[in-house]
Amino acid sequence: MQMGLDFNLVEELVAGVDEVGRGPLCGAVVTAAVILDPRRPILGLNDSKKLTEAKREKLYDEICEKALCWYVARAEVEEIDELNILHATMLAMKRAVEGLIIIPKLALIDGNRCPQLSVPSASVIQGDASVPAIAAASILAKVSRDREMVAFELIYPGYGMGAHKGYSTPVHLEALARLGPTPIHRRSFAPVRAAYEAQAMMLQSPLSMFLPG
Repeated sequence: MQMGLDFNLVEELVAGVDEVGRGPLCGAVVTAAVILDPRRPILGLNDSKKLTEAKREKLYDEICEKALCWYVARAEVEEIDELNILHATMLAMKRAVEGLIIIPKLALIDGNRCPQLSVPSASVIQGDASVPAIAAASILAKVSRDREMVAFELIYPGYGMGAHKGYSTPVHLEALARLGPTPIHRRSFAPVRAAYEAQAMMLQSPLSMFLPG
């Protein structure tokens, strides 16, 4: 029984690129680019969503050690709100590829579109479940972002960020309504925008008693 993707599929100097964090209400969108070394197999590579947290953490260290090169990049909340989440994701992917110390001969991008790159690229739908280099990138991106959200739990207690990682769970939505948005919440996302509007209405309501009737 094969554990993870077939490492024989690894091609020389081909970078895998993936993102994590398009859907959450807060935090950056994080991307990674990885060029694997065909001579240094990594067992168990798979779509990061299909792996346990413990397995992802183990693979994260192994990828960092054995890959020919790798780079984790991001687009910040302000960029997401300014550009929209799709264009911010493309920007973060471009930064990840450009951050590699080795120029790949090809960049394989998870999904159905590619950012504008200076190297040849191709999109691979569900590539994180079929291409080892993309799977490796998905693991680096997810572990990096998850660690960041756990750290934000300490900075912004009460939202449960360490558990839901910024996604719109009932716990997160309730906390957003009760506590209001934080500086790392994405204003362009509807639930956050609604929370800002509710907050503004609450701030204005005491003044209404002084307005002429």
